[in-house]
Amino acid sequence: MEQQQDKRFVILDTETTGMPVSEGHRIIEIGCVEVIGRRLTGRHFHVYLQPDRESDEGAINVHGITDAFLVGKPRFADVAEEFFAFIQGATLVIHNAAFDVGFINNEFALAGQADRAEIANHCTILDTLLLARARHPGQRNSLDALCKRYDIDNSGRELHGALLDSELLADVYLAMTGGQTSLSLAGQGADDNEGQGSGGSEIRRIVGRAPGRVILASAEELEAHAERLAAVAKSAGGPSLWQALSEATAG
Repeated sequence: MEQQQDKRFVILDTETTGMPVSEGHRIIEIGCVEVIGRRLTGRHFHVYLQPDRESDEGAINVHGITDAFLVGKPRFADVAEEFFAFIQGATLVIHNAAFDVGFINNEFALAGQADRAEIANHCTILDTLLLARARHPGQRNSLDALCKRYDIDNSGRELHGALLDSELLADVYLAMTGGQTSLSLAGQGADDNEGQGSGGSEIRRIVGRAPGRVILASAEELEAHAERLAAVAKSAGGPSLWQALSEATAG
């Protein structure tokens, strides 16, 4: 998937008092991180919110945010301007976007900002759950499952948290959409700008260089390689591309 170097993505997650939004549930935490040029910029938006209602016990069991903790926190209307400024014009990357977008729209409506109560009019929405289902049909595509599939460390995620989950989702999204934004195998110097942008994918043949020395893997390395492929197959629910090609070649 090609991306413009200056295209701005905001990876977003929320926690709520429960669900659904139609039963009066509210946002209690918003976490966002910014990605530009396939890199986290370090800019983020994070806030806990006073929802003016109690959270469901089931929701507290998921995110661990108690009603007592939220006493004295700002209300959504207090942070609406800062939040909108952070996300405006960006591509919002959200896992199960319909849930979060529905709550965000509701919060803007309750804050009396009807012009912002359809956030898709101000941002592009990209749902990583739909993306994952298209790429991994028939498999589990929760955030935890995707972290495992793409070898992303989520060991600190004992409970859901909007900022932590947005950071994990950023890693998952970058892994799902894959690789470098530009490719150059021409041995560029530090001041050589070729290979940047859309015209930089030329691959040049290197001539006049002696062939490299071939070093065969040891028995221990081959065994470790086989164990790694088995772990990849177990995580992905099927053989890796390398295994499939090897089996086809052997057949």
